[in-house]
Amino acid sequence: MTNGHHSRVFGKRSQEHVLILASGDKVRHMTVKPWMAALAFCFVGVFSIGYLLATSYLVLRDDLIGATMARQARMQHDYEDRIAALRAQVDRITSRQLLDQQVVEDKVDKLMEQQMALTSRHGKLDNLLDRAESSGLTSKDAPATDIPAQSYAPDIKDKRASLTGGAQAIEKMLAGDGKPADAETPDNSTLAYVPAEETVGDRADRIFSKVTLSLKTVEQDQKSRIDQLTSDAGNAANTIEGVLDRFHIAVPAETIAAKEDEDAVGGPYVEPESNDDFNNSLIQLDGALTRLEAARSTAESLPFRNPAIGKEVTSPFGNRRDPFLGRLALHSGIDFRFSPGERIRPTAPGKVIAAGWTGGYGNMVEVDHGNGISTRYGHMSEILVKVGDAVGRNNVIGLAGSTGRSTGTHLHYEVRQDGHAVDPIYFMNAGLKLATYIK
Repeated sequence: MTNGHHSRVFGKRSQEHVLILASGDKVRHMTVKPWMAALAFCFVGVFSIGYLLATSYLVLRDDLIGATMARQARMQHDYEDRIAALRAQVDRITSRQLLDQQVVEDKVDKLMEQQMALTSRHGKLDNLLDRAESSGLTSKDAPATDIPAQSYAPDIKDKRASLTGGAQAIEKMLAGDGKPADAETPDNSTLAYVPAEETVGDRADRIFSKVTLSLKTVEQDQKSRIDQLTSDAGNAANTIEGVLDRFHIAVPAETIAAKEDEDAVGGPYVEPESNDDFNNSLIQLDGALTRLEAARSTAESLPFRNPAIGKEVTSPFGNRRDPFLGRLALHSGIDFRFSPGERIRPTAPGKVIAAGWTGGYGNMVEVDHGNGISTRYGHMSEILVKVGDAVGRNNVIGLAGSTGRSTGTHLHYEVRQDGHAVDPIYFMNAGLKLATYIK
């Protein structure tokens, strides 16, 4: 009843599936639930799908591997092409750097040659500049009318600095500021192009051009100043020689050799061995300085100086009334007022040819200066030299006094040329004109 009522309410009860397993005497059974069947069905479905996928992969694997290998091959070719392009670019850069390095080395070699030339000139110029300085080619405050040779004579120190400043100019140019040529140009960001970066070779060319221009400027300045020195030396030599000619003093042999005398010369024209204008200028300066040195040496050996600077002249050269006889007589020298015992020095270096009592001169010293010219110093109270002594301008030859035919303490100064007395004032006036050139 209960079972019947149950069937009517819930329907027919489903039959359970029983799985019986028999093995020998053993029998086993297992009830198969619905969820177990569903689980088994899902497992079989998943396995089938996996099998199909694996089978598809095995079938399509060759195509996938081929595509992958092709893609890798393309990537490899691309990398190889890029590496080749980079290698070519590196080769071009290396080649350019080698070329720039060669250009720089060539420029440096040329600069070194020019610097060696400047160094060689420096040695030659030093000697010539020392000679020019010792020859008195410096600026003086004398009027140009009295000293025409000194119309232009810049300070010798400035000359030396400018004549030997080539090496410093090269070093300054080579040092540079380390910036490319366009480092200080305006901003080009608004322009339609960007200027190419300056290379090492370009910078070497730029610096070399600047240094070459600087060297040419220095060389031209050197040549101009050397020419000016040559002109100054020639004018000074001409001035001194002109003064010497007035006194009929022979021109030294060194001066004659230095002059380019055009009398009694000739021969076919042949090109000079060297066309180097700078070296020719040095040769001309050397010749002019040789002339000047010979003329100065001669002038400095002659009595062109005043024997009593600042002293009063008590009796000039020429005819006068004799202080003892009261009649007209020739006064063969100039008398200078001295204090007793004052030191007396010669007006030029020379050799003592007389020293002792000499008649009306009293105690007298005579000094031979060469070229037929001698000077006498009379009325001294004491003689401090002897015959044969070589005396210079700073040597004391005696003390002032009033010996011989003298009315008071004074110095009788006399200049003789070829044995004849000449007015000493001519020599002293000439000495004023030569003061610029002689010491």
